[in-house]
Amino acid sequence: MLTAATQDLPWLAFGWVTTRPAMKPGGPWGLPVLLCGAWLWVSAAQPSTQAPGGQTQGAPKLQLRLAGYPRKHNEGRIEVFYSQEWGTICDDDFTLANAQVLCRQLGFVAATGWTHSAKYGKGVGRIWLDNVNCGGGEKSIEDCRSRGWGNSDCSHEEDAGVVCQDERLPGFVDSNVIETEQNQLEEFRLRPVVSHAKRPLPVTEGIVEVRHRGSWAQICDEGWSSRNSRVVCGMLGFPAEKKVNRNFYKRSKRAAKAAKGRRRPGPRQRRLWGARQQLNVRLHSVACAGPEVHLSLCSWEFYKGNASGACRGGMPAVVSCLPGPLFAPGGSGGGLQKRKRQPQQAQQQQRVRLKGGAKPGEGRVEVLKDGVWGTVCDDRWGLASASVVCRELGFGSAKEALTGARMGQGMGQIHLNEVQCLGSEKSLWNCPSRNITQEDCKHSEDAAVRCNVPYMGYETKIRLSGGRSPFEGRIEVLLGPGRNGSQRWGLVCGDGWGTLEAMVACRQLGLGFANHGLQETWYWDASNVTEMVLSGVKCTGHEMTLSHCAHHSTVSCRKTGTRFAAGVICSETASDLLLHAPLVQETAYIEDRPLHMLYCAAEENCLSSSAQNANWPYGHRRLLRFSSQIHNNGRADFRPKAGRHSWVWHECHGHYHSMDIFTHYDLLTPNGTKVAEGHKASFCLEDTECEEEVGKRYECANFGEQGITVGCWDLYRHDIDCQWIDITDVKAGNYILQVVINPRQEVAESDFTNNAMKCNCKYDGHRIWVHSCHIGDALSEEANRRFEQYPGQLNNQIV
Repeated sequence: MLTAATQDLPWLAFGWVTTRPAMKPGGPWGLPVLLCGAWLWVSAAQPSTQAPGGQTQGAPKLQLRLAGYPRKHNEGRIEVFYSQEWGTICDDDFTLANAQVLCRQLGFVAATGWTHSAKYGKGVGRIWLDNVNCGGGEKSIEDCRSRGWGNSDCSHEEDAGVVCQDERLPGFVDSNVIETEQNQLEEFRLRPVVSHAKRPLPVTEGIVEVRHRGSWAQICDEGWSSRNSRVVCGMLGFPAEKKVNRNFYKRSKRAAKAAKGRRRPGPRQRRLWGARQQLNVRLHSVACAGPEVHLSLCSWEFYKGNASGACRGGMPAVVSCLPGPLFAPGGSGGGLQKRKRQPQQAQQQQRVRLKGGAKPGEGRVEVLKDGVWGTVCDDRWGLASASVVCRELGFGSAKEALTGARMGQGMGQIHLNEVQCLGSEKSLWNCPSRNITQEDCKHSEDAAVRCNVPYMGYETKIRLSGGRSPFEGRIEVLLGPGRNGSQRWGLVCGDGWGTLEAMVACRQLGLGFANHGLQETWYWDASNVTEMVLSGVKCTGHEMTLSHCAHHSTVSCRKTGTRFAAGVICSETASDLLLHAPLVQETAYIEDRPLHMLYCAAEENCLSSSAQNANWPYGHRRLLRFSSQIHNNGRADFRPKAGRHSWVWHECHGHYHSMDIFTHYDLLTPNGTKVAEGHKASFCLEDTECEEEVGKRYECANFGEQGITVGCWDLYRHDIDCQWIDITDVKAGNYILQVVINPRQEVAESDFTNNAMKCNCKYDGHRIWVHSCHIGDALSEEANRRFEQYPGQLNNQIV
C-alpha cells in the first residue's frame, strides 16, 4: 500500500507536465510531499557549533532531497529544508566541490557532476543559498561559505542540481531512499472516450489517466467521489467538476467487450474509440478531501503484482470538468480582460484580479475594497489561498504561490495580510485575514499566483523562424493541411504590426512578453515559407491568439515581399510604468508665464496653437503646472525604443530626445473632448531616486544611457519646461486632467491599463483645484462612474 501517510516506502508522487506546486512539510499528514517526479530526501547531522543561519547545537537536523524530472535516483535538483520550508540552491559560483559535500550528505560516496540552469526543472518557494563556496571536505553544506540563508538575487531558472556516484556510503541508512523508479508517476491527462468527433480543446471529460512506467494507466473508480474529481479538475486547469453520466461509460465498456469477437467493429464501436483501448488499471482507493492542489496529496494505493484482476467491481475513473469563462466553448477566449460573465456575476463586479502576468492564470493578486483596488501581502501566503484565487477567477488550482513581488509591485493600498484559506472557500474574501498597517508590509511583499490552466494547443499554430534565439524570429502561422496532407504555414503582413500585436504573438508562443514588434524581417530570411496569409492584424493586447484579433478577411498587404513579414522579439520579463498620482494632486498650480521666457518651449510644441498668433515677446501664457514621478514597478528596465545613435539633439535646451512623445497631458470635458493638451518628449529618462538596495543605472549627463531601472523612478519637476498644460484659452468649469505615459505604446510593458492617470479639476478662471487623482485602473467600475459624474461635471458648471 502506498498512501500519503506511508513512512516506510519510497516517497513517490504525481507530476503534471513539468511543473509542480510548492508544498511545505507538515501537510495534511505532517510529512513532506512532492508533486513532480520522485523525491529523495535525507537528514544530515547538524554541526555542533552555531550554523551560519543561526541554528545551534541541538537544533533539528538539516534535511536535503533530490527532486525534479526526468532523473535517476542519484541525481536531481538539490533542495534544502530550512526554517520549516523547502527551497533550492542557486547555481551562481557552484562547483564540483559543492556537489561533493551535498552528495555525501545525501548518502552517496561522491559527486560525478553538477548541473545549472534548472536542468531538472524549476523549483518553487525560497532560494535558500546563493554563491555557495565549499572546499570539498565540509561535512555539511552549512559549513560552506555563502551569502547567507535566504539572501539571493537568483530566480528558479538558476536552480542547481547534482549528479552523485551511484554508490552508497558504508553504513548509510535512510528509510526514504528511493531504490527503484518502477512506481514513478509523472503526469495526468483526461482521455476522451468519443473519437472522431472533432471536439475542440480543452478536453473537459474523459477517463483519468496517469503516466506509469512509461505508459498510461487508469484509476479504479471504486469509492471515487466528487472531491477526487474536484482535485483532478483543478490540476487540469478547471475551477469545478460536474456529474458524469456513468451509464454511458458502462455501455461503452460492454460494447467494447462485445466488439472483441468481431473482425471489424461496427460504427458505434469505432466511435467509442476510448472504450476499445486496453485497460491498465494500476491505482485504487483514491480518497481526497477536496482542497488538495494535487492528487498526490490524497491517499491512494497501487495494485500489487500484475493486477490482472484489478477493479473487478468498478471501471476506470471518469471525470467531467467545468471550464472557466475564458476557456468555455463559445465563451470569451478572445481576451484576457473580456470575460463573458456568468448570470450570477452580471450584477456584481469581480472583486479579485491578476495583474502583471505574461500568461493567462498568472499575476499579482489584487483585491477590491471600498471601490479601490489594492494588493495582498505575502505573509503566510500559500497554495491553499492561491488556489482559492485561481478557482475564483475561473482557473484550476494553484501551481505556485509566489511571494516577494515576483510579478512586479503594485501601487496604492495593501488591503489584506496573513490570508489563511482552507482551500474550499468560494472567494478570497471568505478567508481569515488580518488588517495591516504601513509597518507590516510593503509592495515588495506583494503576493502573486500561477494557476493551472487548461491545455488549448494555441502554441502549435504559430512558430518563429530565422531568429538568433528561441525568443525571436519571423512569425509563421499554421493554416491547416495542404493539398498533400502536410502542414501549411504562412507569413503575417508587417503593415501596421506593432507592440500590441507582438504581445499577443509572444503570449500564444508561450514566450512571455513582447520586447519588440518588427515590420521588416529581411535579416531573418531563413525559411522556405514565402506566402502571406494574414494581414491587417489589429489586437487590443489582451487576446490569447492572433486568430482572436481583428484582421482582413482577404489578404491585402502593400509590401508583399518576405522581407516585410512581421516578426517579434519576446522576453520573459517587461517593464511597467506608473505615475505617482498623489504627487500630481499635491503640486498642481497655475502660472502666468511671460512669452519672452517661452521661446524654447514654443520650439518644442509645448504651447497651444493659439500661441502662434500671440504678440511675442509681450504678453503671457497661462500654464497648469505639476510634477510627475514615474515609477518602474515591472521586472525589466524601461528603455527607449530608439538606440542612442538615432536620438535627436535639441540645441535650444541642450539635450537629446530619445522618444518623440513620452507622455500626453490633456484637459478633458466630461464627454472626453480635449480642451487643452500638452506633451513631454523623453529628453532625459533617468533614475532620479531608487528604492533601498537598488542602484541607479541610467543618467543623462555626458550623453549617458537613458532609461528607468526596476525599483526606481524618474522625477519631472513642475518648474521645468513643458511640464505643463497651456490653459490660456480654457474657460472656467469642471474638467478631467489626464496624464498618459508611453501613449503610443512604442515600448512594451507588462500592463498598459495602468499607464493613464486621471484627476478631477475645478477651474474658476483664476484658480484651479485638482483632486481625486488616481491611476486609470485603480477604481471599481462604480467608483469610476462616480468620478466622471460628480456634481457639476455634466453641465460643466463650477460647483
